[in-house]
Amino acid sequence: MNWYMAVIRKYAEFNGRARRKEYWMFVLMNFLIGILIGIVGAIIGETGGLISVSLSGVYTLFIFLPYWAVTVRRLHDTNKSGWWILINLIPVFGQIIMFIFKVIDSDPNENAYGPNPKLAPEPQ
Repeated sequence: MNWYMAVIRKYAEFNGRARRKEYWMFVLMNFLIGILIGIVGAIIGETGGLISVSLSGVYTLFIFLPYWAVTVRRLHDTNKSGWWILINLIPVFGQIIMFIFKVIDSDPNENAYGPNPKLAPEPQ
């Protein structure tokens, strides 16, 4: 949960670097929260009902900017420009390339986007 909150605290911060753990823990928490919202929406209202759609819609709007920010910071960690995020616009091939960028290891040295985040203490 600390990794999730660290990304939320950097809500729209596109500068700097985000290590793999920060990115993937954020994605995991979003997945779990999405499942929870789906369950709550199904209990409160019918599956395709207005309440179910509005709960997931509100959460999606809330998390949209932090998701893109942490993705750009993850690209910076691999010493790539944040503009590489636009490769997602290429069907299938773009998503495969972006996935590879997200799973490769950090640039071990300081790069143009800042110092190696692995050397910094983990969020509390």
